Amino acid sequence: MKQSLLDKAASSQSGATSSNRSLFTDAGWFSIITFSWMGPLLDLGRRKTLDLDDVPLLDDHDSFHGVLPNIKAKLEWVSATRQYTSIKLAKAIFLTTWRLILVTAVYALLSAVASYVGPYLIQYFIDYLNTSPRYSKQGYLLALAFVAAQFIEGLSTRHLHFRLQQVGVRAQSALVAIVYQKVLALSNQSRQSSSSGEMINVMSLDAECVAGFSRCMHDLWLIPVQIILAMLILYSTLGLAAFAALAATVLTMLANIPIGRMEQNYQEKTMSAKDARMRATSEILKNMRVLKLQGWEMIFLSKIMELRKEEMNWLKKNVYTSAMLISVFFGAPAFVAMITFGTCILLGIPLETGKVLAALATFRQLQGPINGLPDTISMAVQSKVSLDRICSFLGLEELSCDAVTKLLTGTTDVSIEIRNGHFSWNRSSQVPTLQDLNFRIQQGMKVAICGTVGSGKSSLLSCILGEIPKLSGEVQTCGRIAFVSQSPWIQSGKIEDNILFGTQMNRERYEKVLEVCSLIKDLNILPLGDQTIIGERGINLSGGQKQRIQIARALYQDADIFLFDDPFSAVDAHTGLHLFKECLLGILASKTVLYVTHHIEFLPSADVILVLKDGKITQKGDYTEIINSGEELMELVVSHKDALSTLDMLELPGSHSDSSHHPDGNRSTLFTEDGENDHKIEGEGIVGNGQLVQEEEREKGRVGFVVYWKYITMAYKGALVPLILLSQIIFQFLQIGSNLWMAWAAPISKDVDPPVSSLMMINVYVALALVTSLCIFIRSHLLVMAGCKTATILFHKMHQCIFRAPMSFFDSTPSGRILNRASTDQSAVDIRIFDLMGYLLFPAFELVGTVVLMSRVAWPVFVIFVPVIVASLWYQRYYINAARELQRLIGVCRAPVMQHFAESITGSNIIRCFNKEGQFISSTGHLMDNFSRPCLYNAAALEWLSLRLDILSLFIFGFSLILLVSFPTDLIDPKTAGLAVTYGLSLGMLQGWAIAVLCCLENSMISVERMLQYTTIPSEPPLTISESRPNCQWPAKGEIELRNVYVCFLNFIYSLLTIIAASYISIYVKYAPQLRFVLKGLTFTLPGGMKTGIVGRTGGGKSTLIQALFRIIDPCIGQILIDGIDICTIGLHDLRTRLSIIPQDPVMFEGTLRSNIDPLNEYSDEQIWEALDSCHLGDEIRKTGHKLESTVIENGENWSVGQRQLVCLGRVILRKRRILVLDEATSSVDPITDSLIQKTLKQHFTECTVVTIAHRITSVLDSEKVILLDNGEIAEHDSPATLLEDTSSLFSKLVSEYTMGSNFR
Repeated sequence: MKQSLLDKAASSQSGATSSNRSLFTDAGWFSIITFSWMGPLLDLGRRKTLDLDDVPLLDDHDSFHGVLPNIKAKLEWVSATRQYTSIKLAKAIFLTTWRLILVTAVYALLSAVASYVGPYLIQYFIDYLNTSPRYSKQGYLLALAFVAAQFIEGLSTRHLHFRLQQVGVRAQSALVAIVYQKVLALSNQSRQSSSSGEMINVMSLDAECVAGFSRCMHDLWLIPVQIILAMLILYSTLGLAAFAALAATVLTMLANIPIGRMEQNYQEKTMSAKDARMRATSEILKNMRVLKLQGWEMIFLSKIMELRKEEMNWLKKNVYTSAMLISVFFGAPAFVAMITFGTCILLGIPLETGKVLAALATFRQLQGPINGLPDTISMAVQSKVSLDRICSFLGLEELSCDAVTKLLTGTTDVSIEIRNGHFSWNRSSQVPTLQDLNFRIQQGMKVAICGTVGSGKSSLLSCILGEIPKLSGEVQTCGRIAFVSQSPWIQSGKIEDNILFGTQMNRERYEKVLEVCSLIKDLNILPLGDQTIIGERGINLSGGQKQRIQIARALYQDADIFLFDDPFSAVDAHTGLHLFKECLLGILASKTVLYVTHHIEFLPSADVILVLKDGKITQKGDYTEIINSGEELMELVVSHKDALSTLDMLELPGSHSDSSHHPDGNRSTLFTEDGENDHKIEGEGIVGNGQLVQEEEREKGRVGFVVYWKYITMAYKGALVPLILLSQIIFQFLQIGSNLWMAWAAPISKDVDPPVSSLMMINVYVALALVTSLCIFIRSHLLVMAGCKTATILFHKMHQCIFRAPMSFFDSTPSGRILNRASTDQSAVDIRIFDLMGYLLFPAFELVGTVVLMSRVAWPVFVIFVPVIVASLWYQRYYINAARELQRLIGVCRAPVMQHFAESITGSNIIRCFNKEGQFISSTGHLMDNFSRPCLYNAAALEWLSLRLDILSLFIFGFSLILLVSFPTDLIDPKTAGLAVTYGLSLGMLQGWAIAVLCCLENSMISVERMLQYTTIPSEPPLTISESRPNCQWPAKGEIELRNVYVCFLNFIYSLLTIIAASYISIYVKYAPQLRFVLKGLTFTLPGGMKTGIVGRTGGGKSTLIQALFRIIDPCIGQILIDGIDICTIGLHDLRTRLSIIPQDPVMFEGTLRSNIDPLNEYSDEQIWEALDSCHLGDEIRKTGHKLESTVIENGENWSVGQRQLVCLGRVILRKRRILVLDEATSSVDPITDSLIQKTLKQHFTECTVVTIAHRITSVLDSEKVILLDNGEIAEHDSPATLLEDTSSLFSKLVSEYTMGSNFR
């Protein structure tokens, strides 16, 4: 379910029609009692497939915004210091929902008391049946008492369960609220200590686990109450033997303590292992494009499998321990009965049929809470673990509130001032990141910040924002701040929403911002203009488009201070110059602007230039002052001029007048701004609505039989299923048989001799009890064995398909959907589904046994049994259509919450800078309410069904009692009749249990269904083709050729990618069959060893060309050959691992520097150090204490973008492939480093084919050939010198624009 991140809850609420209000809020008392208020929704679900819009809103008290103020107030009350423990957090949640908890406690007590009325009356009923003559009135009163108690029990139980679900919804919303608020306030060190995967797990799994505990929270005190009630009944029938029953019950419960502790330990280990797996999965999904380009996806898949293996190790221990608990507790009633009856014999207490059946009925009633005790303890353990994890997260360090003194606009004419500032990302580091900062920036000044890679430029902006820990000094700002980050942060949602960023629409200002950011033509190209939904992380936008949308977002906010962190590196020279003139010098002429830049040409326009080196401001002043006063800036300027001097040698045309045009002026199609977006989004896969990201696929109708069949036959081809069923059947048969034996063997009264001796009676009962315990032990362990095997197989299949999916799948599928399946759905398969199948077997078989037993006593019960079963099935069918779709909506609505959470983690500094925390919390609330709505109404639907099934089962039970009272004495065996009534007491519970578990199972099977969807994703071509594998030296020459190639994107756009050395003959690339070609008739050959530059406006087709080379897309006609081999005839792995590429977005993975530069562990330390020295990182790394083991946090965020790009350079130097592609490989480094990199490339890749895409024209001027792409066609190609001789050539105009920008003042 795709939602914009800035969905406004308030507008959505106000826009809801009155028919979509909370059904529960407006219901009358009778409707509430009978759950009739659910009728309209169930009827609608029967007539159509429910969508989220069909699900009514929540009551205000259940909504996110209704809970948030309460939980915040209670947290402040329980801990003023904001240091939380699991006890304090649980107390705060309790105080938030105490009224509802109190109501549920009353329902729970009423249900417990009513449930023991039946066992108490059993002996009286048997005595009545054994009396002659009998008084009908007495019998009917007993029957009425039985039925009334059952009805009260059922009604209170139904409302108990629904209200507990309400408590759970409120608890989960409360926890998500406080966790989300914490995320927005975390300091950088805290962010490094907790990955986004761990934070997502805290928000989703842990919050959901604590909320799930609400379903069984009353069991903790109800079990003692029920034991007391059982003791009273047993004492009234068996006297002192009741204490033996108590001792046996307590002994059974005490046996759980060591097992429970083991389970808690295993649960903690399992969750830690799951965190590690989810952290790695999240990081891999974000960087899947880079993995596929490098041919590393299967290597990283093996890492995921290793993490899963560790997780499964603890998970198996956890579930086998749980199986042990289940075995113990299902055998507990027989054990308690055995001890109790044995004590009776030892004490000489006579065992009569009435006493035996009353005791058995009590034990059966006690079986429910005792059997539920493993789940209760397991849930309590899991909740404790989750609460501890949440508290640990809430205890993380937050950003300091006093790091920056913020003054209101107009208070002073000084916009920014730092005095004696010392700052460090790592407080424990001996060398601060920034030191001795002292400067003052007046209102309206333009301040440029420059320096080499790693000098602290981005950190300087961070200290102004208050993001970096302050060691000493003062920072003061005046006015609102807008920030444009170096790595674009784009939200999933409409382009308009990204620009407005929650601010009210001002059409005139909006159009002006679009114009100065050169976005109008891009929007005109898009199918839906600014209503086009951007994919996750802006996946369907080019790098330049993302940066310009970021700039537009900042400009629209109309702040007082603007901070730009090198946004011009991602755009070409012409666009960068236009943005600088129109934005910084135009619309922001009166504003205070600080801009980090590596573009020397933008420095003279600054009022003040700050030159940084090693975290210190080494020079400060205007351009002229600094040029004349020091060396730091001069090094950068000289390096830049050296690059430009190449133009003089190439006879650069003297006039620049031809190229000085406005982006929106008349010009060749070469100058189309970001035209690539028409290739990117126009081919996005566009289904009917023109959007790339569609609503999540959702199956319709009931979960198919094939899903169940695949699940139960996946492990050992279903070989264990017959054994599990056989164990369950034997267990059920022997359990009824043992009770029947006791009823038969005990005398009906004191005056009748028993058919067998007391010792024989007990011995047989003990033997049967031992066999039943063995059967349940075997069944539980076989079930766990099959469940674990199935979970493992399904995990492997799904992940294999995901990692082998084409990039179109990742471009069009938000990672939240994949993570949802890998996390929540996988957890259901790991633990819940096989557990539910086991629980379904108990009531199902016992229900059959009960009906058979009752029909033996009163066969006319079938007269009412058949129509009741028909009615039950009708109700179930009436219910299941709506319930099924509600459950699917739960799965679909969970993903946007996770995606929004993940995006907020990444962009938390942007959110804080723009003071949008409240707005994003509101958006989270809206998404959480969308998730809670189907959850709550699904629970209400289940209770609606269960109440009606309870009433129907009462008809059967009541009719049976009337028959027993009405039948003549000689037609009834009081012993069998008493046993039938004993089992009949739990008929409603069994039927409700069976239907509830069946419905829960079908709902949970949707997790299997969703995972199976991802096991059928169309795969990329094979990684290797055995019959056509190239030799190990291929490509030996590095020659690339294309022959009449057409490429179509048949499904989804494959977005912006990198480039590769290639020679082409007649290439045609097309994104979708109904669209025009993206690349048209490219015909040329690149001989091996040639250095080629690919230039052109953003959108000319440069990156599309690279995608075809790496087979991210395949040609539909024609051939691409490398050293004479058609690349479509060899495997993807053989192709991609033989090529090298430095992508535009540098990527580092969590781990160490060594694991990043050599992920496959193929090279020695000496080779790695040589590569680091070659890419000019060696000296910097040697300064660190850990050297090659230097830590890299998630996404490499503790390394600057420039440093990350140098690490990527080190990778290709290590690999030494014959073909190298550079896609804006030096866009984030300064001119000095750029010059060094160019020299390194010449030194290490002399004989290699090198293809360079660059916005810095100087990076391609020393190429042997330049290919200029315009609108997917080769506009010009020749040596740079030849192209520059023609002053009217498009290449000359590009160079002129660049030099014009370089001489810009």
